[in-house]
Amino acid sequence: MNFNLREVPFSRFGSFLAFSILKNTDTGKDELFIRNINGDTYSKDKVFKIDLIKDGKILDFQVTASPTKLALYCDSGFVEIIIVNETLIRFRGKDVGIKLTVASGSYDYLLKESEYQYKLNYASHNTWFAIKCINGTMTAIAPWAEIKCPFIEMFFNLNKSNIVEGFIEQFQCTYKEPLNLSSFDDACREVENEFYSWLNASPSPAKEEFKYGAKLASYITWSSVVPPKGYLTRNAMYMSKNWMDSIWSWDYCFNAMALAKSNPELCFDQFMIFIDNQQECGTYADLINPSTCLWSFCKPPIQGWALKWIMERSDFLDNEKLTILYNSLCNLTKWWFNNRDLNSNGIPEYNHGNDCGWDNSTIFHKGIPVESPDLCTFLVLQMELLSEIAEKLKKPLEASKWLEWSGLLLDKLITYFWKGDRFTSYLTNGEESCVGDSLILFIPILLGKRLPEEIRNTLISGLKEKNRFLTKNGLATESTSSPYYKCDGYWRGPIWAPSTMLLIDGLMQCGEEEFASDLANRFCSMANVAGMAENFDAITGEALRDKSFTWTSSVFLILANEYCKN
Repeated sequence: MNFNLREVPFSRFGSFLAFSILKNTDTGKDELFIRNINGDTYSKDKVFKIDLIKDGKILDFQVTASPTKLALYCDSGFVEIIIVNETLIRFRGKDVGIKLTVASGSYDYLLKESEYQYKLNYASHNTWFAIKCINGTMTAIAPWAEIKCPFIEMFFNLNKSNIVEGFIEQFQCTYKEPLNLSSFDDACREVENEFYSWLNASPSPAKEEFKYGAKLASYITWSSVVPPKGYLTRNAMYMSKNWMDSIWSWDYCFNAMALAKSNPELCFDQFMIFIDNQQECGTYADLINPSTCLWSFCKPPIQGWALKWIMERSDFLDNEKLTILYNSLCNLTKWWFNNRDLNSNGIPEYNHGNDCGWDNSTIFHKGIPVESPDLCTFLVLQMELLSEIAEKLKKPLEASKWLEWSGLLLDKLITYFWKGDRFTSYLTNGEESCVGDSLILFIPILLGKRLPEEIRNTLISGLKEKNRFLTKNGLATESTSSPYYKCDGYWRGPIWAPSTMLLIDGLMQCGEEEFASDLANRFCSMANVAGMAENFDAITGEALRDKSFTWTSSVFLILANEYCKN
């Protein structure tokens, strides 16, 4: 399987290093970069630009990317690249040399240690790189200017057999050169074995036609895991190694669900990263990366729903783990009632669309804060699960309390938000906030048979209604007939994996297995062709925004494995 390096980065499990083809905004040309993504989300991450050279000239070349190897080739020769482990990149070439150009910033400089090895202090990213030539010769141009090298170029030249080979290794502070390097081919086989072990353990598609998508989704999830660093206290599956290079506090739940059977410890780690950084008041960070815990926003409390789904399919959560999860989710749940109920009516609200996850949904068009039935739905389910866990932990009084609270909120949800033929949302002054026709108001279907039959049937009919949400590719997030619908409108039209997963599960809870399976097949058919994008044009199925997204990959793997029936 090959993939487009303009859309999907080349990386590996456990590494902050990634290769991408990026467009030069000045020349319009595509350029190949090694990127370092262990800094802030959206920050400058280019480190090395890679060119092929011969006789002093830069050559045009093509790139083929597979899950374990990158191949650069032209009429004159080729170069192969692998990422051996967390920090080590190896390359070898035939008949062409390699030029590395450093995207130099403040205080960056190059040290020559020998004729064959240099060290780059990449101070602008708080990291170091060792660069060594194993076969061939190496030269560099790195003039000194007061406090830095304003530009840095390194050249790997062919030996007498027209071979070049070397490596780049990232390190902090003190460098220890790798001992007894295996051959390039052996190192390549080791990486292949690691990837295929992951692939073979991942949820497999029930239908042969989705095998390509499953392999791509497995690669994206495998290659998007980064090691513990800074605020990342455990191995973390990033949302992407393009530019969404952090872990968000609802996105991770979908990734954890896909990991529940194949990698339960990594599944648990995704929850624990946010628990390790949880505020004393109870809230979770909006996003986390090595240098940042973002507290400006939060995300909806879907942890209870996700954990219930996981617990129905796996038994790895023993009482020790359940105790940790229980204590954390108790505090998180109480936080919503204590800190997000401005009008004190017992209905928590979102202060911003970002808190909801549906950032620009039309329910936020009139203003903020917004009381929305999806938030109450998640809290009802979360308190139910807390009651269930409390029973397992022999806390009967707490179990009874959580179950009672869940029931009271369920009654409020129906009484407050149901308008006889639809759910609505409100500003805290009592005015309806929704101006369009947003799919978010169908999230209460997750409550399944807790809802009266009339409400369930109305929601199901609304999802099936022609010229509304349902397209050949799945469910649009804003009705295609709404004046606010935009084909690339983020949460005002495009199809998303999380909304798809939530509503499919809700339909299953309502006994609508055939419709749920139909939606799963539509989504997987679209992603199997378009790739694992952040979201998709609801009408055409075109991939939109970030084209290498893990929650899309995880939802694809779940749906293709469990929900796609013939």
